Amino acid sequence: MVEKRWTPWAVSGQDAAGRRYGGLLVDVFLETDRLVLRRFTDADVDNLVRLDSDPTVMRFLTGEPTPRSEIEHRVLPRILRDYQQSSVGRFATVERSTGAFVGWLALQPPQGGSSTDVELGYRLARSAWGRGYATEGARALIRKGFAQLGVGRVWAQTMAVNIASRRVMEKAGLTYVRTFHQHFDDPLPGTEYGEVEYELHRADWAKPESLGDAL
Repeated sequence: MVEKRWTPWAVSGQDAAGRRYGGLLVDVFLETDRLVLRRFTDADVDNLVRLDSDPTVMRFLTGEPTPRSEIEHRVLPRILRDYQQSSVGRFATVERSTGAFVGWLALQPPQGGSSTDVELGYRLARSAWGRGYATEGARALIRKGFAQLGVGRVWAQTMAVNIASRRVMEKAGLTYVRTFHQHFDDPLPGTEYGEVEYELHRADWAKPESLGDAL
């Protein structure tokens, strides 16, 4: 169950210590040392549009910005709908020190809302690259999924040439499974090298030698 929490960057008013905060009440899914992962709301359209408007961010995804209309009418509604069907999903990622939206991380459920077999995903603004945020958030999501939410397997896919994304998967504890090829009418540069899949099962995550990284 997602916990509703008053957070320093998210609330107008005072806490018990009398500190004044500015912002909105949000649903916090989890927190790490440097990040807050919260549920998206209807007010996040502009955040998603800005994220997907950077061609460097979209280089290994679609290669082009996501139209605002698609975010408004397809992307964000699906994110919100997933919350009603599953305990996992896609979560807005906020920097704790500044309150800035830096992207999203996800344990994406399949159609139907099962949380047994979920896809790890992450998309961060270029300004947040190189800080270890993707790895930090991914490890926290995996830990919560396995320890609390009944997840049995976490998997992820990316283009074989997307070395940065593959490193995040490996640092989060996933291991390489396969390379495969898909047909695209308008393939991105590097498609000829295929796609790769990584995975982590709860039984492997729970092994004593794995807990040092997982906890």
